[in-house]
Amino acid sequence: MKIMVSEYPQLRQLCWNRPDDAVIDGETALALYERNWRFVDRDAITPRERRLIDRLVAEHGQGHLLVAG
Repeated sequence: MKIMVSEYPQLRQLCWNRPDDAVIDGETALALYERNWRFVDRDAITPRERRLIDRLVAEHGQGHLLVAG
């Protein structure tokens, strides 16, 4: 799965140091969400981005989003 970072606002924030047209794979995206979850504005996650996170968790996280707090 290839993900265009700019299409997902919270992921875009997590990828602040990457080019605007960055494309990452699903495993990398899930790792970014998990490692940086404290910076994700959960109230601002769009339904589309929520579906992406759910899909990443199902495909790469064995059904679990591993975040602290």
